[in-house]
Amino acid sequence: MNAKPSLSDIARQMRVDALAMIYRARSGHPGGSLSAVDLLCWLYVRELRYDAANPDWPERDRFVLSKGHACPALYAAARQAGLINADDLRSFRKVGGMLQGHPHVGVTPWSETSTGSLGQGFSFAIGAALGLRHRGLAARVYAMLGDGELQEGEIWEGAMFAAHHKLDRLCAILDYNKMQSDDFNDRIMNIEPVVDKWRAFGWRVAEIDGHDFQEIEAALAQFRQTRGQPVMIVAHTVKGKGVGYMEGDPSWHGSVTLSEGDFREALADLGCDAATIERRVDDAAREG
Repeated sequence: MNAKPSLSDIARQMRVDALAMIYRARSGHPGGSLSAVDLLCWLYVRELRYDAANPDWPERDRFVLSKGHACPALYAAARQAGLINADDLRSFRKVGGMLQGHPHVGVTPWSETSTGSLGQGFSFAIGAALGLRHRGLAARVYAMLGDGELQEGEIWEGAMFAAHHKLDRLCAILDYNKMQSDDFNDRIMNIEPVVDKWRAFGWRVAEIDGHDFQEIEAALAQFRQTRGQPVMIVAHTVKGKGVGYMEGDPSWHGSVTLSEGDFREALADLGCDAATIERRVDDAAREG
């Protein structure tokens, strides 16, 4: 009898799947996908209530990836959740394929809404939380934001709205890797003090290590117990987490092409053995 994989094993597989999608497509956003993996792993394996056979189940929890460019991590999580299968991952960024370069609700209804234009996914999540309240449904809404996304004015209008309406079934999660397209946040537009800002807007804030499953679990438990205000989880993460040459380097934000050498080195960093690396590289070469 095979042992059930640990969360760390599942997260490692998600990172491998995300990078394989980007390598096959010759395009994508690896840095912010890898930083989000552990958070998405916990959400889809432990937290969210959903029915893979019935994605429109009214009582389901909603998840919105507002930082839509990190969708390779979302698609890898969806595979672990049974929402798609391994073969579906091959359609990433292909014309007419299921898995587009940003979530597209028309072909992936479990993604709740199409995202990509920063800020809009957060607004959708707020509207969904208010709508669920009006309908008397107990489902919760989770939205993952990027830190560069906080430079959008729409975010702060939404933050005011959600706090004013006391949307306590809304949880925003900030993938706080300190980088955005092209550079570090503080060189483009400083967003600090992040925690103080969200508290000032009326949100309950938890600050965690976004790669520590125990801290993720505790923050989400706090969210479920909170009444009368929305919750923001500020998750400190590492861009490119798990791949040495990507970690802390904003040039791997995207959209980039991974060379065969890049892909091999990344898989080795993630603990893949030689046979697995050869299989993954050969698989992508046959497809190309």
